[in-house]
Amino acid sequence: MEKVAVRRAFFRGRYADSGLGFAQKFRQKGRLDPAPEDGGRNPTVNFKGEKRSNDTHASTTDPDARLYKKSEGDKSQLAFLGHALMENRNGLVVDVEVTQATGTAEREAAETMVKRTISKPGATLGADKNYDTADFVGKLCRRKVTPHVASKNKGSAIDGRTTRHDGYRKNLKTRKRIEEVFGWAKTVGPLRQTHFRGLKKIAAQTIFTFAAYNLTRMGAIFGWRYSNA
Repeated sequence: MEKVAVRRAFFRGRYADSGLGFAQKFRQKGRLDPAPEDGGRNPTVNFKGEKRSNDTHASTTDPDARLYKKSEGDKSQLAFLGHALMENRNGLVVDVEVTQATGTAEREAAETMVKRTISKPGATLGADKNYDTADFVGKLCRRKVTPHVASKNKGSAIDGRTTRHDGYRKNLKTRKRIEEVFGWAKTVGPLRQTHFRGLKKIAAQTIFTFAAYNLTRMGAIFGWRYSNA
């Protein structure tokens, strides 16, 4: 039986997020600025009170980046979302997906990785409460993947047929190891702030970063050591 865990992380877009003030780099689509009034290079525009959203505005430095909040009450930033599928036995990353930052991207990416990677019926998928929706849980069940998703206090799609098993509780603990993957990728690896423009290039950067993580993890598993020669 395959046991895997899924998680998404917030990657701040370096080129979507640097160099200019926020109002300058996240502009209304199709907007033409007036000529500078003071004879300088920058247009004289008052952005005070202007409401911004992904539907009406876009980044001037990286059009693939999207405005996103990590949590309620947090500030919005231009970013991408990285998603990883980890096998629970050894903590290795087995699939990666990078998407634009939307409210449904984490479940859509998880579904894509499950289709691409999990082939054996009876596999389990551990995930946090953000994946506890009737639509996502139903899709996993139809693919004969058991959803070991942390259940919400109210309106959960996970019922007693799943939560009564010891395996469910063990997987909820084991899935937290995926935090180590993203912690390494953002501290040792370069993913706290992306180094490229565009979704495809950032996806390539993410894949190489997780490949490096797997090599590091395999060194710990197999006891590899640097040669003294």
